[in-house]
Amino acid sequence: MAQYQPPIRDMQFVLHELLETESALSALPSHEQVNRELIDQVLEEGGKLCSEVLFPLNRTGDEEGCHYDGDGVVRTPAGFKDAWEQFKAGGWPTLTCDPAYGGQGLPGIVGMAFSEMLNSANQAWAMYPGLTHGSVECLGAHGTPEQKALYLPKLVSGEWTGTMCLTEAHCGTDLGLLRTRAEPQPDGSYKITGTKIFISSGEHDLADNIVHLVLARLPDAPAGSRGISLFITPKFLPDADGKPGVRNNVKCARIEEKMGIHANATCVMDFDGATGWLVGQPNKGLNAMFVMMNAARIGVGLQSLGLAEVAYQNALVYAKERLQGRSLTGPKDADKPADPIIVHPDVRRMLLTQKAYTEGGRAFAYWMALKADEAHHHPDTAARQDADDLLALLTPVVKAFLTDNGFATTNLGMQVYGGHGFIREWGMEQYVRDARINMIYEGTNTIQSLDLLGRKVLMDNGAKLRKFGKLVAELVESEGTREDMAEFINPLADLAQKVEKLTMEIGMKAFQSQDEAGAAAVDYLRIVGHLVFSYFWARMAKLALAKIDQQADQPFYQAKLATARFYFAKLQPETAALIRSARAGAAPLMALDAELF
Repeated sequence: MAQYQPPIRDMQFVLHELLETESALSALPSHEQVNRELIDQVLEEGGKLCSEVLFPLNRTGDEEGCHYDGDGVVRTPAGFKDAWEQFKAGGWPTLTCDPAYGGQGLPGIVGMAFSEMLNSANQAWAMYPGLTHGSVECLGAHGTPEQKALYLPKLVSGEWTGTMCLTEAHCGTDLGLLRTRAEPQPDGSYKITGTKIFISSGEHDLADNIVHLVLARLPDAPAGSRGISLFITPKFLPDADGKPGVRNNVKCARIEEKMGIHANATCVMDFDGATGWLVGQPNKGLNAMFVMMNAARIGVGLQSLGLAEVAYQNALVYAKERLQGRSLTGPKDADKPADPIIVHPDVRRMLLTQKAYTEGGRAFAYWMALKADEAHHHPDTAARQDADDLLALLTPVVKAFLTDNGFATTNLGMQVYGGHGFIREWGMEQYVRDARINMIYEGTNTIQSLDLLGRKVLMDNGAKLRKFGKLVAELVESEGTREDMAEFINPLADLAQKVEKLTMEIGMKAFQSQDEAGAAAVDYLRIVGHLVFSYFWARMAKLALAKIDQQADQPFYQAKLATARFYFAKLQPETAALIRSARAGAAPLMALDAELF
Protein backbone atom coordinates (compact mmCIF):
# COMPACT_ATOMS: atom_id res chain seq x y z
CA MET A 1 0.00 0.00 0.00
CA ALA A 2 3.03 2.26 0.14
CA GLN A 3 3.80 4.62 -2.74
CA TYR A 4 6.73 6.65 -4.03
CA GLN A 5 6.90 9.59 -6.40
CA PRO A 6 10.36 11.02 -7.11
CA PRO A 7 10.43 14.56 -5.63
CA ILE A 8 11.58 16.08 -8.92
CA ARG A 9 10.36 19.60 -8.16
CA ASP A 10 12.31 19.89 -4.92
CA MET A 11 15.36 18.24 -6.44
CA GLN A 12 15.28 20.83 -9.23
CA PHE A 13 14.93 23.61 -6.66
CA VAL A 14 18.09 22.47 -4.89
CA LEU A 15 20.05 21.78 -8.05
CA HIS A 16 19.09 24.78 -10.15
CA GLU A 17 18.02 27.53 -7.75
CA LEU A 18 19.87 26.93 -4.49
CA LEU A 19 23.16 25.54 -5.83
CA GLU A 20 23.02 26.94 -9.40
CA THR A 21 24.57 23.70 -10.54
CA GLU A 22 24.81 24.51 -14.24
CA SER A 23 26.79 27.67 -13.50
CA ALA A 24 29.02 25.90 -10.96
CA LEU A 25 29.79 23.08 -13.39
CA SER A 26 30.66 25.53 -16.16
CA ALA A 27 33.83 26.34 -14.19
CA LEU A 28 34.94 22.70 -14.34
CA PRO A 29 36.46 21.84 -17.73
CA SER A 30 35.37 18.19 -17.56
CA HIS A 31 31.73 19.15 -16.89
CA GLU A 32 31.29 22.50 -18.62
CA GLN A 33 28.90 21.03 -21.20
CA VAL A 34 26.49 19.66 -18.58
CA ASN A 35 23.36 21.80 -18.66
CA ARG A 36 20.01 21.96 -16.92
CA GLU A 37 18.22 20.10 -19.70
CA LEU A 38 20.55 17.11 -19.37
CA ILE A 39 20.28 17.08 -15.58
CA ASP A 40 16.50 17.19 -15.70
CA GLN A 41 16.42 14.40 -18.26
CA VAL A 42 18.48 12.18 -15.93
CA LEU A 43 16.11 12.99 -13.05
CA GLU A 44 13.02 12.17 -15.09
CA GLU A 45 14.28 8.92 -16.61
CA GLY A 46 16.01 7.82 -13.42
CA GLY A 47 12.85 8.53 -11.49
CA LYS A 48 10.89 6.23 -13.79
CA LEU A 49 13.31 3.37 -13.21
CA CYS A 50 13.14 3.88 -9.46
CA SER A 51 9.37 4.27 -9.11
CA GLU A 52 8.27 1.76 -11.77
CA VAL A 53 10.92 -0.99 -11.54
CA LEU A 54 12.66 -0.87 -8.16
CA PHE A 55 9.99 0.42 -5.78
CA PRO A 56 7.54 -2.45 -6.51
CA LEU A 57 10.32 -4.88 -5.43
CA ASN A 58 10.93 -3.18 -2.09
CA ARG A 59 8.29 -4.88 0.02
CA THR A 60 8.43 -8.23 -1.78
CA GLY A 61 12.21 -8.28 -1.51
CA ASP A 62 11.99 -7.53 2.21
CA GLU A 63 9.49 -10.33 2.78
CA GLU A 64 11.33 -12.90 0.69
CA GLY A 65 14.88 -11.93 1.59
CA CYS A 66 18.01 -13.49 0.14
CA HIS A 67 18.40 -17.27 0.04
CA TYR A 68 21.48 -19.23 1.05
CA ASP A 69 21.39 -22.45 -0.96
CA GLY A 70 24.52 -23.97 0.56
CA ASP A 71 28.06 -24.33 -0.77
CA GLY A 72 28.42 -20.55 -1.03
CA VAL A 73 25.43 -20.02 -3.34
CA VAL A 74 23.19 -17.01 -2.63
CA ARG A 75 20.07 -16.00 -4.57
CA THR A 76 18.52 -12.55 -4.44
CA PRO A 77 14.72 -12.13 -4.19
CA ALA A 78 12.47 -12.58 -7.20
CA GLY A 79 12.70 -9.71 -9.65
CA PHE A 80 16.07 -8.41 -8.47
CA LYS A 81 18.10 -9.92 -11.30
CA ASP A 82 15.67 -8.66 -13.94
CA ALA A 83 15.88 -5.20 -12.40
CA TRP A 84 19.67 -5.42 -12.52
CA GLU A 85 19.53 -6.23 -16.23
CA GLN A 86 17.30 -3.21 -16.85
CA PHE A 87 19.66 -1.08 -14.77
CA LYS A 88 22.61 -2.20 -16.91
CA ALA A 89 20.75 -1.87 -20.20
CA GLY A 90 19.90 1.74 -19.39
CA GLY A 91 23.55 2.55 -18.75
CA TRP A 92 22.82 3.64 -15.18
CA PRO A 93 25.93 2.03 -13.59
CA THR A 94 28.11 4.14 -15.90
CA LEU A 95 26.47 7.47 -15.08
CA THR A 96 29.31 9.26 -13.25
CA CYS A 97 32.22 6.94 -14.10
CA ASP A 98 35.34 7.79 -16.07
CA PRO A 99 34.77 7.65 -19.87
CA ALA A 100 38.19 6.02 -20.18
CA TYR A 101 36.60 2.86 -18.75
CA GLY A 102 33.18 3.09 -20.34
CA GLY A 103 31.57 5.68 -18.09
CA GLN A 104 29.42 8.63 -19.10
CA GLY A 105 31.50 11.06 -17.03
CA LEU A 106 28.58 13.03 -15.60
CA PRO A 107 29.25 15.03 -12.43
CA GLY A 108 28.85 13.47 -9.02
CA ILE A 109 26.02 15.81 -8.07
CA VAL A 110 23.87 14.22 -10.78
CA GLY A 111 24.77 10.79 -9.44
CA MET A 112 23.88 11.97 -5.94
CA ALA A 113 20.37 12.92 -7.01
CA PHE A 114 19.91 9.59 -8.77
CA SER A 115 21.21 7.72 -5.72
CA GLU A 116 18.66 9.44 -3.52
CA MET A 117 15.86 8.09 -5.69
CA LEU A 118 17.39 4.60 -5.72
CA ASN A 119 17.42 4.54 -1.94
CA SER A 120 13.88 5.85 -1.63
CA ALA A 121 12.70 3.16 -3.99
CA ASN A 122 14.66 0.21 -2.61
CA GLN A 123 17.61 0.66 -0.26
CA ALA A 124 18.54 -3.03 -0.16
CA TRP A 125 18.71 -3.24 -3.97
CA ALA A 126 20.56 0.07 -4.23
CA MET A 127 23.39 -1.26 -2.09
CA TYR A 128 24.59 -3.60 -4.87
CA PRO A 129 25.54 -0.82 -7.31
CA GLY A 130 26.46 1.56 -4.47
CA LEU A 131 29.29 -0.61 -3.19
CA THR A 132 30.43 -1.32 -6.72
CA HIS A 133 30.78 2.41 -7.38
CA GLY A 134 32.98 2.66 -4.29
CA SER A 135 35.19 -0.11 -5.66
CA VAL A 136 35.54 1.81 -8.91
CA GLU A 137 36.67 4.93 -7.05
CA CYS A 138 39.17 2.98 -4.94
CA LEU A 139 40.76 1.15 -7.87
CA GLY A 140 40.70 4.31 -9.96
CA ALA A 141 42.74 6.09 -7.31
CA HIS A 142 45.13 3.30 -6.26
CA GLY A 143 45.07 0.49 -8.81
CA THR A 144 47.89 -0.20 -11.25
CA PRO A 145 47.29 0.52 -14.94
CA GLU A 146 46.92 -3.23 -15.49
CA GLN A 147 44.40 -3.58 -12.64
CA LYS A 148 42.39 -0.66 -13.93
CA ALA A 149 42.33 -2.03 -17.49
CA LEU A 150 41.22 -5.46 -16.30
CA TYR A 151 38.64 -4.60 -13.65
CA LEU A 152 37.26 -1.11 -14.18
CA PRO A 153 35.40 -1.63 -17.50
CA LYS A 154 33.57 -4.62 -16.02
CA LEU A 155 32.75 -2.85 -12.76
CA VAL A 156 31.69 0.34 -14.53
CA SER A 157 29.33 -1.51 -16.86
CA GLY A 158 27.71 -3.51 -14.08
CA GLU A 159 28.89 -6.83 -15.53
CA TRP A 160 30.82 -7.34 -12.30
CA THR A 161 30.12 -5.95 -8.84
CA GLY A 162 32.38 -5.01 -5.95
CA THR A 163 32.58 -5.27 -2.18
CA MET A 164 34.81 -4.04 0.61
CA CYS A 165 35.89 -6.67 3.13
CA LEU A 166 37.05 -5.04 6.35
CA THR A 167 35.26 -6.32 9.43
CA GLU A 168 36.15 -9.48 11.34
CA ALA A 169 34.29 -11.08 14.23
CA HIS A 170 36.74 -9.80 16.85
CA CYS A 171 37.20 -6.30 15.39
CA GLY A 172 34.85 -3.78 13.87
CA THR A 173 36.04 -0.19 13.79
CA ASP A 174 39.43 -1.08 15.30
CA LEU A 175 40.88 -2.51 12.11
CA GLY A 176 44.31 -2.64 13.67
CA LEU A 177 43.19 -5.90 15.29
CA LEU A 178 42.39 -7.73 12.05
CA ARG A 179 44.01 -11.14 11.50
CA THR A 180 43.41 -11.97 7.83
CA ARG A 181 46.76 -12.95 6.31
CA ALA A 182 48.30 -12.35 2.89
CA GLU A 183 51.18 -14.68 1.93
CA PRO A 184 53.30 -13.54 -1.05
CA GLN A 185 53.65 -15.98 -3.96
CA PRO A 186 56.48 -16.33 -6.52
CA ASP A 187 54.28 -15.02 -9.34
CA GLY A 188 53.61 -11.74 -7.53
CA SER A 189 50.15 -12.71 -6.27
CA TYR A 190 49.18 -13.39 -2.64
CA LYS A 191 47.24 -16.10 -0.81
CA ILE A 192 44.57 -14.50 1.34
CA THR A 193 43.37 -16.43 4.39
CA GLY A 194 40.82 -15.27 6.96
CA THR A 195 37.14 -14.68 7.62
CA LYS A 196 35.28 -11.41 7.13
CA ILE A 197 31.80 -10.69 8.47
CA PHE A 198 29.01 -8.22 7.67
CA ILE A 199 30.05 -8.06 4.00
CA SER A 200 27.23 -6.32 2.15
CA SER A 201 26.58 -7.80 -1.32
CA GLY A 202 29.29 -10.38 -0.59
CA GLU A 203 27.59 -13.08 -2.68
CA HIS A 204 24.62 -12.92 -5.05
CA ASP A 205 23.35 -13.91 -8.49
CA LEU A 206 23.15 -10.50 -10.15
CA ALA A 207 26.55 -10.33 -11.83
CA ASP A 208 29.05 -12.64 -13.54
CA ASN A 209 31.80 -11.90 -11.03
CA ILE A 210 32.28 -10.22 -7.64
CA VAL A 211 35.47 -8.29 -6.94
CA HIS A 212 36.33 -8.26 -3.25
CA LEU A 213 38.63 -5.55 -1.94
CA VAL A 214 40.14 -7.18 1.14
CA LEU A 215 42.19 -5.78 3.99
CA ALA A 216 44.86 -8.22 5.20
CA ARG A 217 48.31 -8.38 6.80
CA LEU A 218 51.59 -9.25 5.14
CA PRO A 219 53.90 -11.60 7.09
CA ASP A 220 56.28 -8.81 8.14
CA ALA A 221 53.61 -6.16 8.66
CA PRO A 222 53.89 -3.76 11.61
CA ALA A 223 51.33 -4.17 14.36
CA GLY A 224 48.15 -2.15 14.36
CA SER A 225 46.56 -0.16 11.57
CA ARG A 226 49.97 0.73 10.10
CA GLY A 227 50.38 -2.88 9.00
CA ILE A 228 47.30 -3.29 6.82
CA SER A 229 47.43 -3.86 3.06
CA LEU A 230 44.66 -3.95 0.44
CA PHE A 231 44.11 -6.75 -2.08
CA ILE A 232 41.89 -7.46 -5.08
CA THR A 233 40.43 -10.93 -4.55
CA PRO A 234 37.80 -11.80 -7.20
CA LYS A 235 35.23 -14.56 -6.89
CA PHE A 236 36.37 -15.91 -10.28
CA LEU A 237 39.94 -15.41 -11.43
CA PRO A 238 39.96 -13.56 -14.76
CA ASP A 239 41.24 -15.67 -17.65
CA ALA A 240 43.53 -14.56 -20.47
CA ASP A 241 40.61 -12.79 -22.14
CA GLY A 242 39.56 -10.99 -18.96
CA LYS A 243 36.49 -13.18 -18.50
CA PRO A 244 35.51 -15.07 -15.32
CA GLY A 245 37.67 -18.19 -15.20
CA VAL A 246 38.54 -20.58 -12.38
CA ARG A 247 36.63 -20.21 -9.10
CA ASN A 248 38.79 -18.59 -6.44
CA ASN A 249 39.05 -19.96 -2.90
CA VAL A 250 36.62 -17.43 -1.48
CA LYS A 251 33.14 -18.49 -0.45
CA CYS A 252 30.11 -17.23 1.44
CA ALA A 253 29.76 -19.34 4.59
CA ARG A 254 26.33 -17.95 5.43
CA ILE A 255 24.18 -14.85 5.16
CA GLU A 256 23.31 -12.85 8.26
CA GLU A 257 19.74 -12.77 9.58
CA LYS A 258 19.15 -9.07 10.07
CA MET A 259 16.65 -6.58 11.45
CA GLY A 260 16.32 -4.87 8.07
CA ILE A 261 17.68 -4.62 4.50
CA HIS A 262 16.68 -8.29 4.12
CA ALA A 263 17.05 -8.18 0.34
CA ASN A 264 20.73 -7.31 0.47
CA ALA A 265 23.01 -10.29 1.04
CA THR A 266 25.07 -9.53 4.15
CA CYS A 267 27.62 -12.32 4.16
CA VAL A 268 30.22 -14.10 6.22
CA MET A 269 33.06 -14.58 3.71
CA ASP A 270 35.73 -17.26 4.08
CA PHE A 271 39.05 -16.70 2.29
CA ASP A 272 40.90 -20.02 2.26
CA GLY A 273 44.17 -19.29 0.49
CA ALA A 274 42.32 -17.21 -2.09
CA THR A 275 44.42 -15.59 -4.79
CA GLY A 276 44.69 -11.83 -4.50
CA TRP A 277 46.78 -8.96 -5.83
CA LEU A 278 48.13 -6.00 -3.90
CA VAL A 279 46.45 -2.63 -4.45
CA GLY A 280 48.68 0.34 -3.79
CA GLN A 281 51.65 0.17 -1.44
CA PRO A 282 52.33 -2.53 1.18
CA ASN A 283 51.03 -1.57 4.63
CA LYS A 284 49.15 1.41 3.15
CA GLY A 285 45.89 -0.40 2.55
CA LEU A 286 43.84 1.60 5.01
CA ASN A 287 44.73 4.81 3.18
CA ALA A 288 43.63 3.25 -0.11
CA MET A 289 40.45 1.86 1.40
CA PHE A 290 39.52 5.27 2.82
CA VAL A 291 38.66 6.39 -0.71
CA MET A 292 35.95 3.75 -0.70
CA MET A 293 35.02 4.25 2.96
CA ASN A 294 34.49 8.00 2.62
CA ALA A 295 32.34 7.47 -0.47
CA ALA A 296 30.40 4.84 1.47
CA ARG A 297 29.85 7.20 4.41
CA ILE A 298 28.31 9.83 2.17
CA GLY A 299 26.35 7.04 0.49
CA VAL A 300 24.92 5.93 3.81
CA GLY A 301 23.74 9.47 4.45
CA LEU A 302 21.99 9.23 1.07
CA GLN A 303 20.34 5.98 2.14
CA SER A 304 18.71 7.73 5.08
CA LEU A 305 17.78 10.75 2.98
CA GLY A 306 16.03 8.40 0.55
CA LEU A 307 14.16 6.63 3.34
CA ALA A 308 13.22 9.93 4.96
CA GLU A 309 11.66 11.13 1.70
CA VAL A 310 9.58 8.04 1.06
CA ALA A 311 8.49 7.84 4.71
CA TYR A 312 7.40 11.46 4.60
CA GLN A 313 5.50 11.02 1.36
CA ASN A 314 3.47 8.14 2.75
CA ALA A 315 2.86 9.72 6.14
CA LEU A 316 1.58 12.86 4.42
CA VAL A 317 -0.87 10.92 2.24
CA TYR A 318 -2.11 8.98 5.26
CA ALA A 319 -2.51 12.13 7.38
CA LYS A 320 -4.68 13.75 4.71
CA GLU A 321 -6.89 10.68 4.31
CA ARG A 322 -7.18 9.20 7.82
CA LEU A 323 -10.26 10.47 9.67
CA GLN A 324 -9.82 10.59 13.45
CA GLY A 325 -11.33 13.03 15.93
CA ARG A 326 -12.15 16.68 15.43
CA SER A 327 -9.94 19.73 15.28
CA LEU A 328 -9.48 21.37 18.68
CA THR A 329 -10.81 24.61 17.17
CA GLY A 330 -13.94 23.04 15.73
CA PRO A 331 -14.78 20.71 12.82
CA LYS A 332 -12.89 21.37 9.64
CA ASP A 333 -14.88 18.95 7.49
CA ALA A 334 -18.41 18.93 8.85
CA ASP A 335 -19.68 16.68 6.07
CA LYS A 336 -17.57 13.79 7.37
CA PRO A 337 -17.81 11.93 10.67
CA ALA A 338 -14.32 13.15 11.69
CA ASP A 339 -11.53 15.39 10.44
CA PRO A 340 -8.39 14.12 8.76
CA ILE A 341 -5.61 13.85 11.30
CA ILE A 342 -3.53 16.53 9.55
CA VAL A 343 -5.65 19.12 11.38
CA HIS A 344 -4.07 18.15 14.71
CA PRO A 345 -1.07 20.25 15.82
CA ASP A 346 1.12 17.34 16.84
CA VAL A 347 0.54 15.47 13.59
CA ARG A 348 1.66 18.62 11.81
CA ARG A 349 4.72 18.75 14.08
CA MET A 350 5.66 15.24 13.00
CA LEU A 351 5.08 15.92 9.31
CA LEU A 352 6.95 19.23 9.38
CA THR A 353 9.86 17.60 11.22
CA GLN A 354 10.01 14.99 8.48
CA LYS A 355 9.80 17.65 5.78
CA ALA A 356 12.43 19.92 7.37
CA TYR A 357 14.94 17.13 7.92
CA THR A 358 14.40 15.71 4.45
CA GLU A 359 14.63 18.95 2.50
CA GLY A 360 17.49 20.24 4.64
CA GLY A 361 19.32 16.96 4.14
CA ARG A 362 18.83 17.14 0.38
CA ALA A 363 20.35 20.61 0.22
CA PHE A 364 23.32 19.54 2.35
CA ALA A 365 23.98 16.26 0.52
CA TYR A 366 23.77 17.77 -2.97
CA TRP A 367 26.06 20.63 -1.92
CA MET A 368 28.57 18.05 -0.69
CA ALA A 369 28.41 16.30 -4.06
CA LEU A 370 29.11 19.59 -5.79
CA LYS A 371 32.09 20.14 -3.50
CA ALA A 372 33.38 16.69 -4.48
CA ASP A 373 33.10 17.65 -8.15
CA GLU A 374 35.05 20.82 -7.46
CA ALA A 375 37.68 18.96 -5.40
CA HIS A 376 38.30 16.58 -8.31
CA HIS A 377 37.91 18.85 -11.32
CA HIS A 378 38.31 22.55 -10.52
CA PRO A 379 41.22 24.07 -12.47
CA ASP A 380 42.24 26.29 -9.54
CA THR A 381 44.41 24.60 -6.91
CA ALA A 382 43.13 26.75 -4.05
CA ALA A 383 39.51 26.07 -4.99
CA ARG A 384 40.20 22.33 -5.08
CA GLN A 385 41.81 22.50 -1.64
CA ASP A 386 38.94 24.49 -0.12
CA ALA A 387 36.42 22.02 -1.50
CA ASP A 388 38.46 19.07 -0.26
CA ASP A 389 38.74 20.58 3.23
CA LEU A 390 34.98 21.13 3.43
CA LEU A 391 34.40 17.55 2.28
CA ALA A 392 36.78 16.21 4.91
CA LEU A 393 35.17 18.29 7.64
CA LEU A 394 31.57 17.49 6.82
CA THR A 395 31.64 13.87 5.61
CA PRO A 396 31.12 12.57 9.19
CA VAL A 397 28.26 15.05 9.57
CA VAL A 398 26.55 13.83 6.40
CA LYS A 399 26.84 10.27 7.62
CA ALA A 400 25.77 10.76 11.23
CA PHE A 401 23.40 13.74 11.19
CA LEU A 402 21.47 12.53 8.16
CA THR A 403 21.17 8.98 9.47
CA ASP A 404 20.09 10.11 12.95
CA ASN A 405 17.51 12.38 11.34
CA GLY A 406 16.50 9.66 8.88
CA PHE A 407 15.77 7.20 11.66
CA ALA A 408 13.81 9.88 13.55
CA THR A 409 11.88 10.67 10.37
CA THR A 410 10.92 7.07 9.64
CA ASN A 411 9.86 6.65 13.26
CA LEU A 412 7.70 9.74 13.01
CA GLY A 413 6.17 8.36 9.83
CA MET A 414 5.23 5.19 11.67
CA GLN A 415 3.80 7.28 14.52
CA VAL A 416 1.59 9.23 12.12
CA TYR A 417 0.11 5.91 11.01
CA GLY A 418 -0.56 4.88 14.59
CA GLY A 419 -1.31 1.18 14.92
CA HIS A 420 -1.32 0.73 11.15
CA GLY A 421 2.30 1.86 11.08
CA PHE A 422 3.25 -1.16 13.16
CA ILE A 423 1.59 -3.51 10.67
CA ARG A 424 3.66 -4.80 7.77
CA GLU A 425 1.11 -4.29 4.99
CA TRP A 426 1.30 -0.48 5.25
CA GLY A 427 5.06 -0.44 4.62
CA MET A 428 6.19 2.01 7.29
CA GLU A 429 7.71 -0.51 9.69
CA GLN A 430 10.13 -1.64 6.96
CA TYR A 431 11.48 1.88 6.60
CA VAL A 432 12.14 2.01 10.34
CA ARG A 433 13.94 -1.35 10.27
CA ASP A 434 15.96 -0.48 7.18
CA ALA A 435 16.92 2.96 8.51
CA ARG A 436 18.34 1.58 11.75
CA ILE A 437 21.44 0.03 10.19
CA ASN A 438 22.49 3.34 8.66
CA MET A 439 23.42 4.67 12.09
CA ILE A 440 25.71 1.67 12.64
CA TYR A 441 27.62 0.60 9.58
CA GLU A 442 30.46 2.43 7.81
CA GLY A 443 31.56 3.61 11.23
CA THR A 444 28.95 4.07 13.94
CA ASN A 445 27.69 7.57 14.46
CA THR A 446 29.76 7.85 17.61
CA ILE A 447 32.86 7.08 15.54
CA GLN A 448 31.81 9.79 13.09
CA SER A 449 31.46 12.21 15.99
CA LEU A 450 34.95 11.40 17.28
CA ASP A 451 36.29 11.82 13.76
CA LEU A 452 34.66 15.23 13.39
CA LEU A 453 35.74 16.66 16.71
CA GLY A 454 39.09 14.94 17.14
CA ARG A 455 40.55 14.64 13.64
CA LYS A 456 38.68 17.21 11.56
CA VAL A 457 38.39 20.09 14.06
CA LEU A 458 40.85 19.88 16.96
CA MET A 459 43.72 18.32 15.03
CA ASP A 460 44.08 21.36 12.76
CA ASN A 461 43.00 23.88 15.42
CA GLY A 462 39.70 24.51 13.66
CA ALA A 463 41.11 25.54 10.27
CA LYS A 464 38.59 23.49 8.27
CA LEU A 465 35.73 24.55 10.53
CA ARG A 466 36.63 28.18 9.92
CA LYS A 467 36.27 27.63 6.18
CA PHE A 468 32.65 26.68 6.70
CA GLY A 469 32.30 29.49 9.22
CA LYS A 470 33.41 31.90 6.51
CA LEU A 471 30.47 30.82 4.33
CA VAL A 472 28.11 31.41 7.24
CA ALA A 473 29.66 34.82 7.96
CA GLU A 474 29.27 35.89 4.34
CA LEU A 475 25.59 35.01 4.37
CA VAL A 476 25.05 36.81 7.68
CA GLU A 477 26.90 39.86 6.37
CA SER A 478 24.89 40.05 3.14
CA GLU A 479 21.44 39.41 4.63
CA GLY A 480 21.78 40.55 8.24
CA THR A 481 20.18 43.95 7.70
CA ARG A 482 17.04 42.60 6.04
CA GLU A 483 14.08 42.67 8.38
CA ASP A 484 12.32 39.84 6.54
CA MET A 485 15.38 37.60 6.99
CA ALA A 486 15.95 38.31 10.68
CA GLU A 487 14.09 35.22 11.87
CA PHE A 488 16.54 33.08 9.89
CA ILE A 489 19.81 35.03 10.01
CA ASN A 490 19.79 35.90 13.71
CA PRO A 491 19.63 32.31 14.99
CA LEU A 492 22.18 31.25 12.37
CA ALA A 493 24.63 33.93 13.48
CA ASP A 494 24.01 33.15 17.14
CA LEU A 495 24.64 29.43 16.65
CA ALA A 496 27.81 30.10 14.66
CA GLN A 497 29.21 32.16 17.55
CA LYS A 498 28.26 29.46 20.05
CA VAL A 499 29.92 26.73 17.99
CA GLU A 500 33.13 28.77 17.85
CA LYS A 501 33.10 29.30 21.61
CA LEU A 502 32.19 25.69 22.39
CA THR A 503 34.94 24.38 20.12
CA MET A 504 37.54 26.43 22.00
CA GLU A 505 36.22 25.24 25.38
CA ILE A 506 36.30 21.57 24.40
CA GLY A 507 39.75 21.98 22.87
CA MET A 508 41.14 23.42 26.10
CA LYS A 509 39.61 20.62 28.17
CA ALA A 510 40.88 17.98 25.76
CA PHE A 511 44.46 19.13 26.40
CA GLN A 512 43.99 17.91 29.94
CA SER A 513 42.08 14.71 29.10
CA GLN A 514 41.01 13.18 25.78
CA ASP A 515 37.94 11.82 27.56
CA GLU A 516 36.59 15.37 27.47
CA ALA A 517 36.50 15.24 23.67
CA GLY A 518 34.97 11.77 23.78
CA ALA A 519 32.24 12.91 26.16
CA ALA A 520 31.30 15.93 24.05
CA ALA A 521 31.68 14.45 20.57
CA VAL A 522 28.15 13.17 19.86
CA ASP A 523 26.53 16.37 21.10
CA TYR A 524 29.08 18.40 19.16
CA LEU A 525 28.39 16.68 15.85
CA ARG A 526 24.66 17.27 16.22
CA ILE A 527 25.29 20.94 17.01
CA VAL A 528 27.45 21.30 13.89
CA GLY A 529 24.78 19.45 11.91
CA HIS A 530 22.25 22.06 12.97
CA LEU A 531 24.69 24.83 12.04
CA VAL A 532 24.90 23.37 8.55
CA PHE A 533 21.13 22.97 8.28
CA SER A 534 20.61 26.51 9.59
CA TYR A 535 22.88 27.81 6.85
CA PHE A 536 21.00 26.00 4.11
CA TRP A 537 17.54 26.74 5.50
CA ALA A 538 18.43 30.44 5.68
CA ARG A 539 19.53 30.32 2.05
CA MET A 540 16.36 28.49 1.03
CA ALA A 541 14.21 31.00 2.92
CA LYS A 542 15.93 33.83 1.06
CA LEU A 543 15.09 32.21 -2.27
CA ALA A 544 11.51 31.54 -1.24
CA LEU A 545 10.95 35.15 -0.17
CA ALA A 546 12.26 36.40 -3.50
CA LYS A 547 10.08 34.01 -5.51
CA ILE A 548 6.98 34.87 -3.48
CA ASP A 549 7.60 38.55 -4.25
CA GLN A 550 7.78 37.62 -7.93
CA GLN A 551 4.46 35.71 -7.70
CA ALA A 552 6.23 32.53 -8.89
CA ASP A 553 4.91 29.03 -8.08
CA GLN A 554 3.29 30.33 -4.91
CA PRO A 555 2.34 27.01 -3.23
CA PHE A 556 5.84 25.55 -3.55
CA TYR A 557 7.67 28.61 -2.20
CA GLN A 558 5.11 29.29 0.51
CA ALA A 559 5.59 25.72 1.72
CA LYS A 560 9.37 26.16 1.60
CA LEU A 561 9.18 29.35 3.64
CA ALA A 562 6.80 27.82 6.19
CA THR A 563 9.13 24.83 6.59
CA ALA A 564 12.11 27.14 7.12
CA ARG A 565 10.18 28.95 9.84
CA PHE A 566 9.27 25.66 11.47
CA TYR A 567 12.89 24.49 11.41
CA PHE A 568 14.20 27.61 13.15
CA ALA A 569 11.31 27.75 15.64
CA LYS A 570 11.00 24.09 16.61
CA LEU A 571 14.11 22.10 15.61
CA GLN A 572 17.15 24.35 15.77
CA PRO A 573 16.52 25.23 19.46
CA GLU A 574 17.61 21.66 20.26
CA THR A 575 21.13 23.07 20.13
CA ALA A 576 20.68 24.89 23.46
CA ALA A 577 20.28 21.61 25.33
CA LEU A 578 23.06 19.97 23.32
CA ILE A 579 25.51 22.77 24.15
CA ARG A 580 24.68 22.46 27.83
CA SER A 581 25.16 18.70 27.65
CA ALA A 582 28.49 19.03 25.81
CA ARG A 583 29.74 21.45 28.45
CA ALA A 584 28.93 19.00 31.24
CA GLY A 585 32.14 17.23 30.32
CA ALA A 586 33.40 13.75 31.08
CA ALA A 587 32.88 13.66 34.84
CA PRO A 588 29.22 12.53 34.83
CA LEU A 589 30.19 9.69 32.47
CA MET A 590 33.48 8.53 33.96
CA ALA A 591 32.96 8.96 37.71
CA LEU A 592 31.18 5.63 38.22
CA ASP A 593 33.51 2.64 38.50
CA ALA A 594 32.86 -0.05 35.90
CA GLU A 595 32.21 -2.58 38.66
CA LEU A 596 29.30 -0.50 39.96
CA PHE A 597 27.29 -0.44 36.74
